[in-house]
Amino acid sequence: MATKKILAIVESAYRATLEEQDDPVIWLAHALRGAGSDIDVLLTGHAVNYGVKAQDAGGLVFGEKRQTQPPRLAQDLASLARKGARVLYVEEDARALGIGDHEVIDEVKAVASRSLPGLLEEYGQVWRW
Repeated sequence: MATKKILAIVESAYRATLEEQDDPVIWLAHALRGAGSDIDVLLTGHAVNYGVKAQDAGGLVFGEKRQTQPPRLAQDLASLARKGARVLYVEEDARALGIGDHEVIDEVKAVASRSLPGLLEEYGQVWRW
């Protein structure tokens, strides 16, 4: 049986990133890619911020609780891309948040919203988170 390509669309940003130090969907994509699955990631909505180079959650404190291992989402995405995954973001969503192309890591590529129907057709399964 042929494997199906999977596209994980991440729209809900920063889900469990403080508790787990990573995004569960990005972690899952790493695990599935490592196990041989053909999974790619598309960042939409506020999750496009994951690819921004300059983000830093270091120094985050809640009362007496210090976050000693903050999430490093841009690094996680770069690592996923090095494993062969396509990591994309919707350029109009980034623009709406004031994020310029020059602010995003090189491993994450922009895709125009008008090209999303064609992109989705490339995948046997589309998971939206």
